[in-house]
Amino acid sequence: MANPIYARLQATAQRLIAKYGQAGTVKRITPPDPVYGGDPVVTSYPATLVPMAYEARYIDGSVILAGDVQIYISSFGLSITPQVGDHVVANGIEYSIVNMDPNNFDGVTNVVYICQARA
Repeated sequence: MANPIYARLQATAQRLIAKYGQAGTVKRITPPDPVYGGDPVVTSYPATLVPMAYEARYIDGSVILAGDVQIYISSFGLSITPQVGDHVVANGIEYSIVNMDPNNFDGVTNVVYICQARA
């Protein structure tokens, strides 16, 4: 059962990301059929997001690299859940998601997607 506090947190996150964020896209690449072959299919989903550089204290050189960015993606209205391997386009740069946290505390409501992305 959904906890109403997480719906309020989702609404707050959506409002802040809409105010301070930008329009971007989440691209999912579906591989070709293993039997019939073909080309990979790229599907783009519009999203509202905020890309931010990691603070220097978090960059350790193994898990978080110097060029990595943290991207907050609003879960409100996004028809997919971003996954590792998806691509995010922000500021005209395409990033690949290498780590993702859906902030799903009650198992029902995705509050905000926080992604570690690499160009």
